[in-house]
Amino acid sequence: MSGNVRLLDDTLAAAKAEGRSALIAYLPAGFPTVDGGIEAVKAALEGGADVVEVGLPHSDPVLDGPVIQTADDIALRGGVRIADVLRTVREAHAATGKPILVMTYWNPVDRYGVERFTAELAEAGGAGCILPDLPVQESGLWREHAEKHGLATVFVVAPSSRDERLAEITAAGSGFIYAASLMGVTGTRESVGAQAEDLVRRTRATTDLPVCVGLGVSNPAQAAEVARFADGVIVGSAFVKRMLDAPDDAAGVAAVRALAGELAQGVRGRA
Repeated sequence: MSGNVRLLDDTLAAAKAEGRSALIAYLPAGFPTVDGGIEAVKAALEGGADVVEVGLPHSDPVLDGPVIQTADDIALRGGVRIADVLRTVREAHAATGKPILVMTYWNPVDRYGVERFTAELAEAGGAGCILPDLPVQESGLWREHAEKHGLATVFVVAPSSRDERLAEITAAGSGFIYAASLMGVTGTRESVGAQAEDLVRRTRATTDLPVCVGLGVSNPAQAAEVARFADGVIVGSAFVKRMLDAPDDAAGVAAVRALAGELAQGVRGRA
């Protein structure tokens, strides 16, 4: 079965045709429970997100700040497995018809088996993977299997990336390019910063792929700011924090749906 990279491409193109950025939400699988996590992902999509990244919880999430680390710890203590991540993708995609990617560090995929993981992600209806710690020069095996199964390979670029390195990364990627707005880990911040706009400009000079900005966006005003210059706005920690702060799972899901609606207005310039 082929994955949904075409659905991802079409979704991002449709947002561009509407004259706006796409809203991409991130939520970890298994948080607060597997079932609760599935409901949260569906709520983000129903509330207004165009795409969701489902996080594969990891014990050493080097790119993630304390909010997502806390959620990952809850998921891991709850016994989440790769099968639960794939179930999250399958059920959320089946319920909404929207593109869903997995964001994961390389070690779990390597241990699970690249062929097995790509085949099962495609079978679940997944659109691809974001692999923040997989170097492009070591990604050949992954990209071979991802392409075979119709999955996008999304790489991360940073403000420290030199122009020649950007060209190397973007040439190997598909789906979109994840532009980290600043040096550091995920989390909500007062300002996204001017570095992000410069990074998007330099990245666009190397590729026709959409360039989506993440790290630091947490409210509609920031989403509107980033939407001025990026093809997509990626929000993670703000969704997870809404879940963490909620008195119960149902309230958390409702909070995720509400935030997605607010951010969807932001990417349309209506913050």
